[in-house]
Amino acid sequence: MSFTSQLIGGEFYHVYNRGINGADLFIEERNYRHFLRLYSEQVHPVIDTFAYCLMKNHFHLLVRPKLEKDLTGLVDLTGLTNLSGLQTLYSQRFSNCFNAYTKAINRAYGRSSSLFERPFKRIRVESERHLLHLVSYIHRNPQHHGFVTDFRAWPHSSYATLGLSTPSRIKRDQVLGWFGGWPAFESYHQQFDEAPIRYLIAEDKT
Repeated sequence: MSFTSQLIGGEFYHVYNRGINGADLFIEERNYRHFLRLYSEQVHPVIDTFAYCLMKNHFHLLVRPKLEKDLTGLVDLTGLTNLSGLQTLYSQRFSNCFNAYTKAINRAYGRSSSLFERPFKRIRVESERHLLHLVSYIHRNPQHHGFVTDFRAWPHSSYATLGLSTPSRIKRDQVLGWFGGWPAFESYHQQFDEAPIRYLIAEDKT
């Protein structure tokens, strides 16, 4: 199982990372908002996002890199004529986001070192069952790590967003469609058992 596999357009991936040596990534509430702003600027143009959760010292994402035909007009594809070039584009956008965030945190808190572990982890989703379990795992992660007693109370995940009708960059309709609607989505999260994908998340000990 590769935790640093190349990102390929049209495939789903679990992307995650944590602070280097266990360092906190998010110190104040404003940090979460700033990270999402940078993510929106750097990553959203080339990557579709289906679920996310930001926690004090790590984060989880469910994403799918866009196909080349869907990138036309959104980003400059000059010179990206092969698969390797697109793979570099996807990874570079994540790196740009992480680097910009690190610089902002270093300025704000008098730091001068790296913030994120390198390389960031990415695991290709293997099946529809893996996909459904991963959505629930991501949303339940704050409870899993003891940040809250009820994952629904955590404010920095896509769980609540998926239940709203307000505009969002999260692919809400597709996610809810996988579960058959919001009631089934809620029920799945309540009954979730991480055992079927535990071998894929063994590193998540933070």
